[in-house]
Amino acid sequence: MILVLGTGGTIAGLAESPATSGRYQAAQLPVAALAASAPGVAGYRIEAQQVLQIDSKDLNFGDWLALVDALQAAQRRPEVRGIVITHGTDTLEETAYFLHQVLMPSKPIVLTAAMRPANAPDADGPRNLADALVVAASAAGGAILVCMAGAVHAAGVLRKAHTTAVDAFTSDDEPLAGKVEAGHYVLGEITNGPAPVAHLALPPVGGWPWVEIVENHVHADGRAVQALVQAGVHGLVAAGTGNGTLSQPLEAALRLAEQSGVRVVRASRCLVGPVSTEPGLLPVARSTSPVKARIDLLLELLGAQSSQAARA
Repeated sequence: MILVLGTGGTIAGLAESPATSGRYQAAQLPVAALAASAPGVAGYRIEAQQVLQIDSKDLNFGDWLALVDALQAAQRRPEVRGIVITHGTDTLEETAYFLHQVLMPSKPIVLTAAMRPANAPDADGPRNLADALVVAASAAGGAILVCMAGAVHAAGVLRKAHTTAVDAFTSDDEPLAGKVEAGHYVLGEITNGPAPVAHLALPPVGGWPWVEIVENHVHADGRAVQALVQAGVHGLVAAGTGNGTLSQPLEAALRLAEQSGVRVVRASRCLVGPVSTEPGLLPVARSTSPVKARIDLLLELLGAQSSQAARA
């Protein structure tokens, strides 16, 4: 049996009319309706479960915890062969990476989404969902994958690279984890990016640290960093230009933040490529993607909190 978990997104969205599919409201259709509309669904035994019903741009940590709870419960069910998650594209790479970092799945977990609402004449959701069912039914082991536009991406290297194209996602500069061709999963090379920080018990949302991203750009003077430090931020990801370069005022502000106890790491605002590790520079994040680096830093700080609590 394949369990389909719904969280909303464009794949469940409806346009005002099919002729105006560019104007739509996400998260309208229940996941059971989506599963029933996927081509070839009759070939699978499916159970649909609505975990969330939200536009993914509005996701919060509590939503992630609800999804983790549903996935952990699903993994304990022996009749579940694989799991598909329907999601919005805006924060798909963040959710996929978070799940990669906090779960140790024993069964395939496949996230999918759509760039067009469900009632658009050329809706891409049904095919994406059908392909995700193929992957969930045939993938071996406990990989966390993302299936979009016939391409299968490893969760650790996924990135949204286009605002509107149906093939909006890439695997950074890594090879695809596979493809779905003529209803069959063709295995590729699974490169999952940085290894998980830690598999730890996640506390309630009120106990999560505050981590923000600041970006280097022309006239980056560091005032945003100063304001965040004064407001009590716990961690900062600096999205540097190029290979992680920072303006002198921004770097100075970040070093002062470090001295005040804020954890600071550097990433890059570029889509692909390494961050400089030359001596004397601020620490490099585990992932060059700023949003993934933020997740790594969140989990690092959560791990530190857990260790401190255990020693207390």
